[in-house]
Amino acid sequence: MREREDRAPDRASGARLALVLRRWWEEAGSASGGARPTQQALAARLGIDQTTLSRYLNPKHPLNAPPRVVEALHAQLRAPAAELEPARALCRAALEESSRQRPAGGRTATGLVEQPGTTSGASAPTGADATVRAGRYGAWGRLRSRRLLPALVASAVVLSFAAGIAVHALLAPGHGVPADGAPGAFRVSESPYEWPLLRMRKEDQYTRARALQHLLNAYGYTVRTDGFFGEETRDAVMDFQRNRHLVSDGKVGPDTWPELVRTVGPGSSGHMVLAVQELLDNVGQGGTVVSGRFSAVTADDLRFFQRTHHLPVTGRADPDTWLALLVRQRPPASAPAYQRSTGMPPSASA
Repeated sequence: MREREDRAPDRASGARLALVLRRWWEEAGSASGGARPTQQALAARLGIDQTTLSRYLNPKHPLNAPPRVVEALHAQLRAPAAELEPARALCRAALEESSRQRPAGGRTATGLVEQPGTTSGASAPTGADATVRAGRYGAWGRLRSRRLLPALVASAVVLSFAAGIAVHALLAPGHGVPADGAPGAFRVSESPYEWPLLRMRKEDQYTRARALQHLLNAYGYTVRTDGFFGEETRDAVMDFQRNRHLVSDGKVGPDTWPELVRTVGPGSSGHMVLAVQELLDNVGQGGTVVSGRFSAVTADDLRFFQRTHHLPVTGRADPDTWLALLVRQRPPASAPAYQRSTGMPPSASA
């Protein structure tokens, strides 16, 4: 295994990290003569599901393990002390490589959207090439410019008018991002995602429905957090919608989600934090403790999610982060453990 690690300097850092982590697991117990833990037992100790752990240890189809999971694996498997810092470095490199990858929709690493037929970073022609092009297209370019000038002026007037309307809308009362913990509708900025639609169904709707139920509890409703969108949840949604002057149809979509979510960060607690932690715990980056208290570990998990999904790294659940968390939810690999209601921790306030 060490030879494979040494022979593959050009492999992606995520794959090299997976090789290291897998070797730690395969060699666990050999030095002390003890038994190597099964992946199922190891995943339980780390607070993550076995499928996620298997991907952390699979160099062919790796999932980047977050720093805290790397450190926990090092401690649980009693790996050599000298190998912890190189593993951390591989973890950081894998995270940077993931953040440099271009997200779907044509966005570049700078956040700009490339236009069809263009190449990101292409420079203007210079020297002899510029002279030839100027001679070939210069006259036509000047003629076209004269014809386009009135149209450009008209376009500028229209754009200025539209910009004025947009600024007025942003400054109007009740719009924009509310202060930390203050209720109000979020206006998500140019997100590639769309708010998911939840409605009453008999089947388990996994963590999204549980997050919704926690959010409703944060507003004073008493709803079981069992992941099932039944009549109890629907009635609470309809009452919430009526109080917010929304269409009271019991469906949670692009009009209702922004009214439900609030900004939470370090120092926050209660059902709103439970909802964030439930969502973080089910995005495939490792286990997040669902405690109802926004701890430093929760902030680290949130920053890791924001970095890997090309969001501003704030460590706070802002509107773009809520939306991305809801969209990126994964179904459980087996029967959901949360079919028993978690309820509200006694020490967490609503």
